[in-house]
Amino acid sequence: MITSERLTLLPLRVEYAAPMAVVLSDPGLYAFTGGEPPSVEVLEARYRRQLAGPDSPDEQWLNWVVQYEDTLIGYVQATVTAGQAEIAWVIGAAWQGRGFAKEAAQGLVTWLRAQKIDRIIAHVHPDHTASAAVATAIGLARTDVVEDGENLWSLADPA
Repeated sequence: MITSERLTLLPLRVEYAAPMAVVLSDPGLYAFTGGEPPSVEVLEARYRRQLAGPDSPDEQWLNWVVQYEDTLIGYVQATVTAGQAEIAWVIGAAWQGRGFAKEAAQGLVTWLRAQKIDRIIAHVHPDHTASAAVATAIGLARTDVVEDGENLWSLADPA
């Protein structure tokens, strides 16, 4: 568990699929990433896969749901390989605009840094200004690298 001023990041559990299906039900959440809102069954299967972990022993999947008060409002995740963590964050549409994405992502970055993760990166669609603002706020800087149509962001001060 990771805590911040207003949020608790709870380790992923399959039981969170039903409330998270509601959180992730707004089609607008997929404007930059593609896809569509998942059903409870799809999320249950996804969460089982995530909890089982990757096939590679050199890779680690870390997943948390974001809780505000008693309500799940989104998730953060990190894929860790060779001292590098690629992070992502999603906050449900009903809770956007209140700094929750920044707070959750910062909590994740702080935790990763405490685990001695040297390099933290994220991929952000060039038109997704809200995610770019979160990336900037948590200390990531946009690089000139573009992968699959998304800008690579990297921790600006890895020290």
